[in-house]
Amino acid sequence: MLFNTVEYAMFLPLVFVLHWLVAANRPKLQNVLLLVASYFFYSCWDWRFSLLLAFSTMLDFTTGLLMLRSRTDWARRSWFWISVIVNLGLLGVFKYFNFFSESFAAALTRMGVSVDPFTLRVILPVGISFYTFHGLSYVIDIYKRRIEAEKDIIDYALFVSFFPLLVAGPIERATHLLPQLKTNRHFDSSRAVDGLRQILWGLFKKIVIADNCAMFADQIFGNSAEQTGSTLLLGAVFFAFQIYADFSGYSDIAQGTARLFGIELLRNFAFPYFSRDIAEFWRRWHISLSSWFRDYLYIPLGGSRGGTAAKVRNTFIIFLVSGLWHGANWTFLAWGFLNALYFMPLLLSSRNRENLGTVAQGRSLPTTGEFFQMATTFLLTVMAWVFFRANDLTHAIQYFQGMLSPTLFTLPVLQKPVTGIILCILLGLFLSLEWLGRNEKYAIERIGVTWARPLRYSMYYAIMAIIFWYGGKDQQFIYFQF
Repeated sequence: MLFNTVEYAMFLPLVFVLHWLVAANRPKLQNVLLLVASYFFYSCWDWRFSLLLAFSTMLDFTTGLLMLRSRTDWARRSWFWISVIVNLGLLGVFKYFNFFSESFAAALTRMGVSVDPFTLRVILPVGISFYTFHGLSYVIDIYKRRIEAEKDIIDYALFVSFFPLLVAGPIERATHLLPQLKTNRHFDSSRAVDGLRQILWGLFKKIVIADNCAMFADQIFGNSAEQTGSTLLLGAVFFAFQIYADFSGYSDIAQGTARLFGIELLRNFAFPYFSRDIAEFWRRWHISLSSWFRDYLYIPLGGSRGGTAAKVRNTFIIFLVSGLWHGANWTFLAWGFLNALYFMPLLLSSRNRENLGTVAQGRSLPTTGEFFQMATTFLLTVMAWVFFRANDLTHAIQYFQGMLSPTLFTLPVLQKPVTGIILCILLGLFLSLEWLGRNEKYAIERIGVTWARPLRYSMYYAIMAIIFWYGGKDQQFIYFQF
């Protein structure tokens, strides 16, 4: 079930009414209801996925209790590693087994040994990377004695499977979400209205911006050998906006939906395309994943405490693992490697924490220097996205060769030029609203709030009209494949 479907538009109000009317002031019943709704939501893709989700949930819940009851450090450590190995083993089998098998066979073939790779015919369960990381963070936090093991299976199961975040995050922490699930939630109309406003903005980003950009990006990347350099560059820019509007749009809908039920999820995006350097970009892009790798991999590896060599090593490990997390393809590793290279000048000059505040704070427009920094960072990011979008490394290299040809300085050629012009106008509107709301959690959080009601609602109806009128072809959210 997708957020941008009629089915979800029927599902959400039903769960909302049951949660606040039937189960009002009964937190345990509310959690049972949300848990059942979450498993139904997930089963709409394939009911078999729910069996794996339930197994992963029971594994980590049981592991937490066993570590709590362990009388020796050896026993605690044993249960901890069993959970980690099983979790990563399941993720490896479903997501990476075929990739490593085929890569190993290809390497042997290049050495003169012909081998047919052994592959598994399995479907990648939707959201497995996300809920696996939910469970891993919970088990690690218990092992490190940061939290106590949860004793209520309903609350823990809902923490793992809460439907707004189940298939594409944000990657929640037990310290943040579990306490909210255990409290008596009361309906707050202002919070609910804010949630609806964020859902509206998320739908605009997904349906109008992402899906329309996808139409052009797919056409250009799918026929890259026939395109001019300028068209290839434009295709990469379209993909940059597609993946941002798609994923951040999902996160907005997820956060807004959770707010309808009195729950606050972690923020996942903070206007990353207004970043002034790559370090700032990664503090603002997929924040829940970046912070997960920081807390559970980078810091345990030593973080920035060692010498220069250790810092460089740890940074490359983080970016390469992040690339591999996104998918079983050498293109994702290349994407991670390239971002690590981008990060090196800032790390080696100790300037990676230079831009911590919002750009042009207290001003309407950026300075010339800030504009140049943002443009440079965006261009570097667009170049890296080519690896992320390409079918394989050969496709990515050929794409760059075509883009950096003399035809880079010609006018782009699109199959539907009028539609392309309309999309560019919509992108201008989108960026303008994002810029105006860059100090908030999402772009239109404060825009129009103090306006007279007729004017304010006119803006909301205008956004809805644009969604219905200019909405692109329905497409699945990009991050569902990860």
